[in-house]
Order: sequence, then C-alpha cells, then structure tokens
Amino acid sequence: MKSVIVSVTNDLSTDQRVDKVCHTLTDMGFRVLLVGRWLPGCLPVNERPYDTHRMKLIFRRGPFFYAEYNFRLLWFLLFHQCKLLVANDLDTLLANFIAHKLKKIPLIYDSHEFYTETPELVNRPGVQHIWQRIEGFIFPKLGDIITVNDSIARLYEKKYGKPVHVVRNIPRSRVSKLKTSRQELGLPNDQWIVILQGAGLNIQRGAEEAIEAMAYLQNTLLLIIGSGDVIQTLKIRAAQPEIAGKVMFRDKMPYAQLMAYTSNADLGLTLDKDTNLNYRFSLPNKLFDYIHARIPVLASNLPEIARIIKIYNIGRITDNHDPKKLALIMEEMLHIETDRNKWKEGLNRAARELTWENEEKKLHKIYGQYA
Repeated sequence: MKSVIVSVTNDLSTDQRVDKVCHTLTDMGFRVLLVGRWLPGCLPVNERPYDTHRMKLIFRRGPFFYAEYNFRLLWFLLFHQCKLLVANDLDTLLANFIAHKLKKIPLIYDSHEFYTETPELVNRPGVQHIWQRIEGFIFPKLGDIITVNDSIARLYEKKYGKPVHVVRNIPRSRVSKLKTSRQELGLPNDQWIVILQGAGLNIQRGAEEAIEAMAYLQNTLLLIIGSGDVIQTLKIRAAQPEIAGKVMFRDKMPYAQLMAYTSNADLGLTLDKDTNLNYRFSLPNKLFDYIHARIPVLASNLPEIARIIKIYNIGRITDNHDPKKLALIMEEMLHIETDRNKWKEGLNRAARELTWENEEKKLHKIYGQYA
C-alpha cells in the first residue's frame, strides 16, 4: 500500500470534502494519514477507515498561527514516511512544497477556493500580498492541481498557465432511512423553516440580511447552523424586538446530524455577495446539501450557483439583498405550491445526478497515476 499524507489547517471534524477524498483514496488502496490541528471544544473525530493526527498549537489565528502551523507541519512531513503529499488550500502549501522538494516525493494541490481573493485578504492588502507571493512562487512549479469548480479553474489557468482539474464538493448518495423528526431536533412543527448553514458564516455572505428579513415574515423560523466570524454579530441582530424568537442558532455539528436538520427545512439559503472573486465564483457545499435534502434554494446571482439552479430548476435567484425583498421572495417560495412541486422534480433529478460517486471518478484518474 502506498502511503499518503493529506494536510489541512482545520480540526478535521467537519471538513466533508477532505473526508470524502480520504475515503476515496482508502478505497483505491492508499494508506491515508490526515493531519490537521486540535482546537479547544472541537468535535471528536469519529472512527474512520484512515488515520488522523491533530497538532496542538500555541497560536490559533493570525500570522503567528500560519507560521507555527507550517513549521510544525513541515517537521511532521519530514519525519513521517509517505509516497505522496496532498496539500489542501494555500495555507498548507508552503510546508508541503518544501517537503516535496527535500524528500523528492509527488505533491498534489487541492485548492478549495480562490484563496488570495477572499474578503479576509482583500481587505488586508499587506497580508494578501504575502499569500500572493507564496502562491506565485509555488503554483507554476506544481504538477497535478485540483479545484472545486470550472470558474476557479479558469482563473488559475489564466493566471499561471497551468491545467487544473475540477472535482466539485458533492455529497455521497444518501441511503434512505427513517427521518429524524422536528420534535426530536427541538424544531417547531407549526412553522416554516428556512435554513442557512455553513462552516464559514463570515462577512458578506448575506446572513445579516437573512436575519433582517425575518422582521417581515410570519410563522417562519430562520435556522442558522455553523460557525464563523459574524456569529456573535448575528446573535445581536436576532435579538432585536421585531425579530426576537424568529431565529434559532445551532453550532457546527457532525455531517449526519447537520443533514437531519437540513432535511427538516422547507427552504435553503445561499446568499454570498459578489464583492470579491472568491465569492463570485464560489460553489458552496450547502447548495449540494440542500439538493440532497430535497429542499428548494434561494440563492444570490453568482454564476456557478445560478448555473446549477437553472439547469435543474430547483429554486430562485435574486440580485437583491434588501431584507424586505428577500422576505417577499421567501414568502412566495414557501407558499406557491405549483412552484414547489416543480422544484421537487428538479431536486430529485439533481440528487440522482450530482453525487460524489460520479465526481470521484475524476480522482481515480488523477490519483491512479500514483497508486
């Protein structure tokens, strides 16, 4: 068995893309070790068919975190035997690239977003410049590069003249089983439920406007599940008198538990704003989670998301983030039964076609070269 070390900067517990890739590699006969970091309060890593290792670091964020993480990761990679390295996102690439050069073993780069154009970096040009320099130095020297959609692949290809594989982050086919009830999950049976979920509920992702829209809706609950930079701000907004009691928050949770909540919702939101290249060309995990939960989608007009919604006819697209306008669209989507029936047909077709089992065939070709 050929051994592969896969690295991320998160705590491993809720990264579904990396988990699916590691399962695929294991099924292909690789011996997989997934390396990330330990954080206080992080969820346990449930039993998996591959090994995991979480490093305890002194720093948790900022430049000292990234410096410490890459130094520790490099040390780990240098003193652990493997035949293949997989770096996920730019913040793991430097350590992997140095180890790749020193140990003369192959490196695959899996970029989950257009990293240097995230709002966290666009608004900090000095920090952005450092990451651009790292990417610009390493990217042209890479072999196999993977990313999450066609738009980001084209951006990288135009910028660096390198071919980029596309493997979308699509869930596995869901095996039908008894559905967890709303009562078991502590959700109301007598209200519409609109869900917004994500591991990165950060700025400019429309969460604030979704909460403000609740002031104009009756008999409707907004369920927000996940973590991110704006959670505390969102909770303050949700406590406003005209909104209080209409928003429920749940922390990030294991995927199976998350999908139990998602499957009980009536409508899914993905409202990222077109304020930076990373968001403009995003194809968020939650879109496919909503599809597999068979709930229609209200989405902002971003090209990759809009393409899926139009192809399968699974919801509506909006150019407007005004809370009153969002509330009106949600009201129509929840109550117009003819539309909901059409969307149900589209969701069933999309869930059959958009599966990890289909998507991972591309990984078989890429990683098969190293098996």
